[in-house]
Amino acid sequence: MDPKIVQNISEEIYHRFPDVRGRRPRVQAVKPGQTRPAGLPSTNGARYLLVYSGRVATSTGKQMPYNVRVVVDEQGKILKISTSR
Repeated sequence: MDPKIVQNISEEIYHRFPDVRGRRPRVQAVKPGQTRPAGLPSTNGARYLLVYSGRVATSTGKQMPYNVRVVVDEQGKILKISTSR
């Protein structure tokens, strides 16, 4: 995936999730034969999964890790964003 596209996507994610600012995503190509997640449009183009890892402080002061998963197409259009805690 083009580094400029990854940088543009990252800026959008950093804006929405400031806790992952400055972290580099793990980038994976999504295989064409894999089942597409519900809600995503059906296209034959390449898709990529970017995973950002971050930590957030809980009300008790402990650090809780979480991930931001972003599915994008080959042009860099964000198709889906999800978080895990």
